[in-house]
Amino acid sequence: MLRSFLTVLGIVIGVAAVVTMVTLGNATSAAVQQSIANLGTNILHLHPGGGFRRGGGGARPPDFKPADVTAIEQQVAGVTGVAPQAQTSATVIRDGYNWSTTIFGMDDVYFEVQPWPLEQGRIFTRIEEQAGKAVCIIGGTVRSNLFPGIDPIGKRFRAGTVSCTVVGLLTSKGMAQYGDQDDMVIMPIKAVERRFLGTTDIKAMLIGVDAAYDTDQVKASLTDLLRERRRLEPGEDDDFLIVDPKQISETLAGATNLLTGIVTAVAAISLIVGGIGIMNIMLVSVTERTREIGIRLAIGAVAREVLLQFLVESIVLSCLGGLIGLVIAQAAVMAIAPVMKVDWVFSPGINLLAFAVSAVIGVVFGYFPARRAAALNPIDALRHE
Repeated sequence: MLRSFLTVLGIVIGVAAVVTMVTLGNATSAAVQQSIANLGTNILHLHPGGGFRRGGGGARPPDFKPADVTAIEQQVAGVTGVAPQAQTSATVIRDGYNWSTTIFGMDDVYFEVQPWPLEQGRIFTRIEEQAGKAVCIIGGTVRSNLFPGIDPIGKRFRAGTVSCTVVGLLTSKGMAQYGDQDDMVIMPIKAVERRFLGTTDIKAMLIGVDAAYDTDQVKASLTDLLRERRRLEPGEDDDFLIVDPKQISETLAGATNLLTGIVTAVAAISLIVGGIGIMNIMLVSVTERTREIGIRLAIGAVAREVLLQFLVESIVLSCLGGLIGLVIAQAAVMAIAPVMKVDWVFSPGINLLAFAVSAVIGVVFGYFPARRAAALNPIDALRHE
């Protein structure tokens, strides 16, 4: 029994490693895709700055102006809407409850460019936005910390020195790679500019792109327009950054799949090692049972039956190792997934494939010992001590 278990240990480790890595890789890829999807589809994110630069230093790129928003809407083909953003941090307070969060200034176009359904209430109106009225839409994290157990709609709280009325509650999106997506307060952009920032400078924009247009072409047109408006000379680096969530998603998915493939290939070596172990133990078994084989052949068994007997034994050992490996893999995934903060999803395909591979290994590496047993001469086998 112990010898059989040690024989299939390579199969157990190989199957468990392959299934665990592929399952976790798929879960991680799905989590990344969902995180990127939450940023929106057919959307470009526009920020001042050109990313990381060698040596750090240098003047900070200027923010965008309201006129830039109008220019993009009117002059770039394929743009369905431009949502400017202002942003600041503040402590929100209500009846002894307080919470530090991020205040985002938006206009109503934001909810057209990047649809985000409300769990309750409404978005602010165009009149409220133009007037800079202190109304707000809150995320689930802010709601749980300021309004535990009560309906927040219509209630007031203080953000810094500004008293704000809750008109809407966002549906929960949960955690993402960059933090808690529900830890936010959205107010009309003019209210944030006037009451918090004291400036009309725009820190970022969300640009909706018509699905019929090529995103790369829209990015190129947008780059040309911004370089002209920001008076950048030919050869001078861009002082703005255009982020396409779709490209990020494709890049991260490709990197995740590549890493999963490499680790899986390394783990698959254990399957080959396990197959060699099975072949060795079956060869030993043939040697130990030579006399038994001789008796079977002497009383009428044909070579095909002897071959089938040893082949079945090899397949059973390999499949048993595969089953144990699958059980260990599921236990490992269930334990590791919460730590990685990804959802565990059972994948029948990879489990069936891993089990089938273990059976094939039993056939491939068991055939030579089985053929050797079937080829024994009955007389020589009976004389074996």
